[in-house]
Amino acid sequence: MSNVFAETAAATTDDRVATARTRNDRLIACWLIVTAAMILALVVIGGVTRLTESGLSITQWQPVDGVLPPLDEAAWQAQFDSYKQIPEYAQVHFGMTLGEFKQIFFWEYLHRLWARLIGLVALLPLLVFLGTGRIRWAEFLRYFAVPVLVGLQGALGWYMVKSGLSVRTSVSQYLLTAHLGLATLIYGYVVWLAASRWPGARVPLSAEVSRWRRPAHGVVVLVFITLLAGGFMAGLKAGLTYNTFPLMDGKLVPDGYFTLSPWWLNPFENITAVQFDHRCLAIATLLAIAGFWAAARRPTLPVRVRLPLDLMLAAAVLQVSLGISTLLLVVPIPLAAAHQAGAVLLFTCALLVLHGLRDRA
Repeated sequence: MSNVFAETAAATTDDRVATARTRNDRLIACWLIVTAAMILALVVIGGVTRLTESGLSITQWQPVDGVLPPLDEAAWQAQFDSYKQIPEYAQVHFGMTLGEFKQIFFWEYLHRLWARLIGLVALLPLLVFLGTGRIRWAEFLRYFAVPVLVGLQGALGWYMVKSGLSVRTSVSQYLLTAHLGLATLIYGYVVWLAASRWPGARVPLSAEVSRWRRPAHGVVVLVFITLLAGGFMAGLKAGLTYNTFPLMDGKLVPDGYFTLSPWWLNPFENITAVQFDHRCLAIATLLAIAGFWAAARRPTLPVRVRLPLDLMLAAAVLQVSLGISTLLLVVPIPLAAAHQAGAVLLFTCALLVLHGLRDRA
């Protein structure tokens, strides 16, 4: 009889430990999901900042002092006078009023403030989780990488801004694309951590399902490359030209693709080439996702793969529709911001498909 009681007590203890572990994992996953959502919002805010030509309105990088906006008219005037010294003011916004300057200042200030908040959200709960034993020292570095990367992203953002303060009237499209790409990679890393931490039984996959892991890697890479091509579109404001679809200037393949020399500059600096490449990559991504969905979707797919797979196809269709609409309507800000958010959401779905195809118990 004593053995029965002992076994029952042990089973009860094991259940309590398992329940506590599940709650702990869910708490950490929710923290990561909030962090990822904030990064997604930051990408959208950054897109609006660029679309409203606000990104160069703050001409200094003050990681600590810059938390507070100008608090009186003298401080506002000092900020405005600093902005008047850069080429963008003289060539793009010459004659703007202080009130108009405050409008563009708002978006860049919000962008920088939100980035600082992400750093705090990524760091402070981590320290609490570490101190309370919810996160072990052995796994600390994988989570500490997030605030470190956010800090590096801030430094890259300032380097990008500096590229538009002296000679150019806009930032370098190379640095803008790098800034967008790094933000997306940080976001993807956080999403991956959250999905890995979310509690739930993982049934080993069959060989029939596991074989789709390699194609899923290819889809993730293709989505990311297309997103980077969108960065060059944004950096060169290429969406303001060739506002027809599917033809460009009445042709399927436009003239002027190789106008720059050496030839390899064209995909990065020639507006015609940049837009044509982005169109081709977008359509190729949609077709690849549709083909992957049709070939991989089976009744044997677990929900952890089937649901993000269906969402990925829907997101791809929506993203292409947003892209075409943005182009045809000559880049209205709400549509363009939605298109940028859609790219990150599509990347999310592709990542979750790949994550679901991991074969671990």
